[in-house]
Amino acid sequence: MRRRRVVKKELIADPVYNSKLIQRFINMVLWKGKKTVAERIVYSALESAAERLDKQNPLDVLQKAVDNVRPLLEVKPRRVGGATYQVPMEVKQERGSTLALRWIRDFARKKKGKPMQVKLAEEIIEAYKGQGPAIKKREETHKMAEANKAFAHFRW
Repeated sequence: MRRRRVVKKELIADPVYNSKLIQRFINMVLWKGKKTVAERIVYSALESAAERLDKQNPLDVLQKAVDNVRPLLEVKPRRVGGATYQVPMEVKQERGSTLALRWIRDFARKKKGKPMQVKLAEEIIEAYKGQGPAIKKREETHKMAEANKAFAHFRW
């Protein structure tokens, strides 16, 4: 059990778009400490996604994609007596966007045969349009929460 409080460091916005969301996404894509590689991947993916969608601002494209993928409900296990129940809970804004970014990144990594920036751009475009595996994951999460609605009274 943790005895100390965890102090969250303030995230500095990225230098190109001045956005904390993009900086969080870069930090998520980061692999083995190679930040410049992660920045190059994310920026080129955002630019190609915005270009293919005929949008001017890549930040708006990413924001809408994250909003489309962000879950509103999730289930968390709660132990009551001898049984463990899957209790549906509302997802806070920050956790929801973190989950959305993680799902987009993970499904892009699972694709094979293309460079990461192309895979990431495709995943962002699919999320922007409201389709693809990240949206499917969100729907599964919502279905699970809906199915366990009977245990909502165990929330605390």
